[in-house]
Order: sequence, then structure tokens, then C-alpha cells
Amino acid sequence: MAVLGTPTGGTTGETDGTSTGLRFPRGFRWGTATAAYQIEGAATEDGRTPSIWDTFSHTPGKVHHGDTGDIAADHYHRMPEDIALMRRLGVTDYRFSVAWPRVQPTGRGPAVQKGLDFYRRLVDELVEAGIRPVATLYHWDLPQELEDAGGWPQRDTARRFAEYATLMADALGDRVATWTTLNEPWCAAFLGYGNGVHAPGRTSAPDSLRAAHHLNLAHGWAVQALRAALPDTAEVSLTLNLHALRPLTPSAADEDAVRRIDAVANRIFLDPVFHGRLPDDLVRDTEAVTDWSFVRDGDLAATSAPIDSLGINYYSPTVVAAGTSESPSPWAGAERHVAFHPAPGPRTAMDWPVDAGGLYELLTRLRDELPHVPLLITENGAAYDDYADPSGQVRDPERIAYLHEHLTAVHRAMEDGADVRGYFLWSLLDNFEWAYGYGKRFGIVHVDFATQRRTPKESAAWYARVIARNGL
Repeated sequence: MAVLGTPTGGTTGETDGTSTGLRFPRGFRWGTATAAYQIEGAATEDGRTPSIWDTFSHTPGKVHHGDTGDIAADHYHRMPEDIALMRRLGVTDYRFSVAWPRVQPTGRGPAVQKGLDFYRRLVDELVEAGIRPVATLYHWDLPQELEDAGGWPQRDTARRFAEYATLMADALGDRVATWTTLNEPWCAAFLGYGNGVHAPGRTSAPDSLRAAHHLNLAHGWAVQALRAALPDTAEVSLTLNLHALRPLTPSAADEDAVRRIDAVANRIFLDPVFHGRLPDDLVRDTEAVTDWSFVRDGDLAATSAPIDSLGINYYSPTVVAAGTSESPSPWAGAERHVAFHPAPGPRTAMDWPVDAGGLYELLTRLRDELPHVPLLITENGAAYDDYADPSGQVRDPERIAYLHEHLTAVHRAMEDGADVRGYFLWSLLDNFEWAYGYGKRFGIVHVDFATQRRTPKESAAWYARVIARNGL
């Protein structure tokens, strides 16, 4: 069996096609991922104040069954147990997020030490377990007080985020291996402010575009803050849920639909972050929505502060064609010329198509467009209707098949030159799945939310074998 080259890029051969499977490079990072509001609970303990997701989930009609993250998977109290689960899995890395209102309740001023102490304990236990801590500063839990002052459409929120980044660097910078500034700013901007299906639940196309720019600016200023606080050690990243876009037909009209959505889904972040510019076609396509006057001199220099890697979250592809979509929409006006179509193939419990080809397409696109930027798969996984059978086992063969297919796509992309350094499975635990509440299970560990009992699923044992073999 041939082995791929080291994670510094390229390969040293091809697999032999036998049952021995596929190997990943020596030093490949095998991880799992979670988000604070989805697992921590302890919503009012030790000085934590409401985030926009606390407010949103407590608003009738916003979340399935009226579920909230008040308790979630109770990770705040069960963190050592969860790290023990990861240790048994053999993961090399753990991607977690910090709850901003737990450490800086109003989004301003000094940190709350009890909140910081939780993350200090978390990081210490990870290090002792031999697991690299990968900290995400923002996974959508904006302090409610900052939203009351205008939220992400306001420039001041980006300034507050940079100050928060400095607080966290000072507290954890000697132990955190990788800092991710933002998780999926597209969702924060367009689902939160465009069509309102995520917190804070606002429906304003102009505000969604303002929020996108200020999230980019927050990222850039946070990169500068992390570099200033940790000049010799900061490994800084950004995680995007880039859309794998396909035209319904090869017609020019459908290809133009791809271009429109690519501008407002992908290049609205890629171009400012990596090229210090706004896409010209994005500005043209959204001129009926905004004049972009909120972009000031020097902003795009700030947004393009160099980073060390790019995180990619991928679940399924998006198929578009010329046409018209219903509103309210998250696409800030671009959808007036675009219709969305279901991709073919089997579906997950989220009704998302299972299609690993989209992940391969994204990775090879980034290989070509950003050849010097190392990549991490920071989320990939699937929800299925899992349950514990009478023997107490949780069998999830569909998830295993999904993960196998997608890891095969990652390996193929690496053989074709994509510089992928690691894979973080979403998710360690069943959790609060945002507007779906507790009705969708992504974890490789089953959580009985009534008792908080953790039961590793068959996929957990499968993933442990993948890690031990460093391959499939």
C-alpha cells in the first residue's frame, strides 16, 4: 500500500486498489468538533448572560418543539467525561468554540474569570490527554447586549470582537494549538439577518450584506489582535461553509445562476480575506439592495490579514438554475434570477443529499485558486434517526457509509494536489441542532437528553479504527 506525502503538500504515490485501503499522510490531524451553545448548557451559571441564541430559542415558534440550549448536552458539567470519550477515540485534535457571553457577558470590558476558568480546565485536560486544542472564537453566540446595540450590521461589533480575541489569547494562548476566528460567517450574516431562520431572526437584505462585511472585518482585526498577543505562536484560521455549486444544465443562463450565487455565498468571503477586494459582480448584482458605502478605506487591507490555514465545512452540494426563488431568502437579492433544485441521490435526516463529489470539487477549486493555503476539513458529517436498541447499542451504518465516502473524496483530492492537513468529524455528541432543536442527531456519541447518558455509536468505533490506521 502506497502512502501519501507529508502534509506540506503533494503526494508520494497512489493507493494500490487492494482491500488494504487508503492511507493519509503521516501527521494528518484527526479530530472531532462541537460548538458551545449546542453542547454546554449551564446557560445562566457563573456569570454567563444571554446570547442571541438564548433569546432566539426562547422566542415561541423559532425552534422545533420550543427546544432551547439551556441544558443541551450538559458539557459544562460533564467535560471530563467527554474528553475521556475523545481519548478513547484516539483523536489528535478537538475543535471547540468559546461562548462569548460566558467570558465577556456584555461583549465589552474585562473577562469573567469563572467563565475563563472553564476553558482553562478544558484546555488543560485536552493537553493532558494528548489532544490538541483548536479554539473557535465565534460560533454564532453573539452577546445579546451587542445585538441590542445593532449586532453584526454595526461596525462597532467588529471592534468588540477584536478586543474579545485579545482576552482569549491572553488567557489560553500558551496552550491552544490553532485559533479559528469565525465559524461560517455566511450563516451568521444571511441566515441570521437575511431570512431570519437563525438568531437573531432578522429579515433585511441590506443588513445581511452589512453583517457579512463586518464579520470579514472582525476576522481581520481578530487576526491582527491574535498576532499582536501571540507573536511567535499563533496559528490562525478561518472556517467557511463554502457552497459546492452546480448548474442544473450546461446552459449559459444556468451557469450565470451559479456565478450569482457563488458571489454572494463564496466570493463575498474568499475575495476580501485572500485578495483584499470585493467581487465586482457581487457589487453589481446587489446594487438594488445596497451601495456598499459601509466599506471604508483600509477595511479590505484589514480583512486580508494573512492566515495560516482555511477551514472548510461541507455537507452537501447546491444545484441552481435560471429562474426565481421564493422570499424571504438569504441571498440578498441575487436569487431574483436564480432557482434552487434538489440534488439527486440518497438523503440524510436533514433531507440533505449525500454527495461527496461536492467536497472533492471544493477542495480542487481551492487547490487551484489558493495554492499556498493549507486546508482543514473542519466539519463534515450527517444526521440520521439514531436510537439505542434494546441491547443498548446504537447502530448507524448510514453515517459510516457517509463518512467513508467523504473521506475517500478527501483522499482523492489530496492525491490530486489539494493540501489538506486534517479532518474534523461533526460531531462528537448529539446536540442542540439550532432551529431543529433536539430532533436531528449528528453525533457519533448518542446522548439521551433526559439522563445525559453517553453511548458511543457504531460510527464512533469505526472512526477510532480509521484514526488508528491513519486511513480507510
